[in-house]
Amino acid sequence: MSMFALDDRDIEILSILSREGRISKADLARRVNLSATPCWQRLARMEAGGLIKGYRAEIALARLAPHVTVFVTVELESHRAESFQRFETAVGRIEEVTDCWALGGGYDYLMQVVARDVAAYQALMDGLLESRAGVKRYFSYVVTKPVKSAPPPLRALLDDPS
Repeated sequence: MSMFALDDRDIEILSILSREGRISKADLARRVNLSATPCWQRLARMEAGGLIKGYRAEIALARLAPHVTVFVTVELESHRAESFQRFETAVGRIEEVTDCWALGGGYDYLMQVVARDVAAYQALMDGLLESRAGVKRYFSYVVTKPVKSAPPPLRALLDDPS
C-alpha cells in the first residue's frame, strides 16, 4: 500500500521520469495531459514527500573506460546486530560498491561492485576482509554481458489484481 494517494497521472509522471529523467517539465506536463502548473505541483509534492529520491544520468561505462561488474554474495561470521552494522558501515565507505542489499535466506548480503579490472576488484575484497568487517566468506559472479536494465514496473506494482 502506497503512503501517497496516487492517481493515474501521478503514476504516469513517475513512470516517465524513471525512464526519462531529463524530460523538461513542459514536455512532462504535455505527456500526462496536464497544464504546466498542476504537473509541477504534483512533481513537487512527490519530491517533498520523498517518493522521488533523485535524478541521475545512466552512464555508458563501456564507452567511458574498461571496467568489470561483479555481483558478490556475502556471509558474515556473526549474526549479531553490531556485526551487520559494522559490515554496512564498511561497505558504505567503498565507492566501488554501487549497490548492496541485505538478504533473507542463505547469504546475508548481495553487493554489486564496479571496478577497473579483476585485480582491482580482488584488492577491494582483500581490503574488506582485512578491515575486520566480519566477512566469513564471499562468492564472486563476474558479469560477462549486460542483458537488461530497466526501471521498476510501477503500474504492475500499484495496480490491484482483484
